[in-house]
Amino acid sequence: MTRMDSTTTTTGHPRTAPGRRAWWVAAVSGLAIVAAGAFSTMPGILQAPLHHEFHWSRGEIGFAASVNMVLYGLTAPFAASLMDRFGIRRVVAAALAAVAGGALLTTVMTAAWQFTLFWGFLVGLGTGSLSMTFGALVTNRWFVQRRGLVTGILSSGSVLGQMVFLPGLSWIIDRHDWRPALFTLALAALAVAPLILLVLRDHPADVGQRPYGGDTFVPKPPPVPGAARRTVAVLLQAARTFPFWLLAGLFAICGATTNGIMWTHFAPAAHDHGMPVTTASTLLALIGVFNVAGTVASGWLTDRVDPRRLLAVYFVLRGALLASLPLLMASSVNPSMMVFVALFGLLDLATVPPVIALCREFYGEDSAIVFGWTSVAHQVGAALAASLGGVARDTFGSYDPVWVTLGAACVAAAGLSLAVRRARPPRDPAVVTVESADTAGRR
Repeated sequence: MTRMDSTTTTTGHPRTAPGRRAWWVAAVSGLAIVAAGAFSTMPGILQAPLHHEFHWSRGEIGFAASVNMVLYGLTAPFAASLMDRFGIRRVVAAALAAVAGGALLTTVMTAAWQFTLFWGFLVGLGTGSLSMTFGALVTNRWFVQRRGLVTGILSSGSVLGQMVFLPGLSWIIDRHDWRPALFTLALAALAVAPLILLVLRDHPADVGQRPYGGDTFVPKPPPVPGAARRTVAVLLQAARTFPFWLLAGLFAICGATTNGIMWTHFAPAAHDHGMPVTTASTLLALIGVFNVAGTVASGWLTDRVDPRRLLAVYFVLRGALLASLPLLMASSVNPSMMVFVALFGLLDLATVPPVIALCREFYGEDSAIVFGWTSVAHQVGAALAASLGGVARDTFGSYDPVWVTLGAACVAAAGLSLAVRRARPPRDPAVVTVESADTAGRR
């Protein structure tokens, strides 16, 4: 193999300075994640318009949102396998086309089942392919140094999409109906697709570069057609261990008490108390602002504090906030609501670093895949909350029982967090295998 210097590509032509292409790849990857993130909050601000125009129940609308969330979770563990097999650029471009197509088809729907098909299935599959699994793969291939920084930036991309698009989409719905808002989302996704095709490459070797911060040229690995089988095999092994079920259980409650209920039902719940949907959507965007700070701070704490105790504290505080929400709802924003927004935002994604740390402790090299499967549980919990939250509103005429019930569920999740026991150190301290986790789980 001919050695690549710092100024030529595989074809011998001049190229950009070493490492610059990696940052461009990270930038367009971030744009794709931001565009996908904008879709996650739409069911919440679509509830009232769809209910008024089609007379669908909130349970029917919430069901489509729950299908979206389940498919988002189920797609994520396999997304890396698809990218290994067919290439990152092709899968990402196809995912953007799927979310844009789902949004456009939603504008011409006439029945609730079509909302489930277009938004639940198409958008769910597309956004699931653009989850943090995609960001992790880009980071691992293109960066040796600054991996933590790039991972943090890409992790916040979904939340950034919510922050950037949500207030504007709410404004469009208030003044121009809900269909123009979906056209705006579809155009945003389609606008990113050409940048993906022009800039994103599957591997630094495709442009004759080393990974950013790497000392040697890394050849592009061949396609891995068996990666999907490994993903399922890791699940079957991890499912034999007790810690996996504890982590999946508490992460399911995490999903139910965050994007499952907040992103789908907070805006309509606030509207029930007389608050304009645009104002409620702005509060959700502010929660996203505090999300970024909370996630970074939680990562810093996870390096210094037992992650089990951190999770227990996070869940107890989150439960208290949710249980108090019926007392805070009003027709206008008050100081108490602003305190809720700040604290809930800090706690919203704070559970992610401790759960990743626990997966790493028990499952070692397989921890990323195991975390992907616990993320499926997170989305299943979110889907149940999205669907049953709407049913509860139709049944009781209020969201108050929902907030109190989910607050109690958070207390149960705190107990599950403390029940996760420390893994027994393996013979080789550098590797923690699934077998050692299984032993620890049966103690």
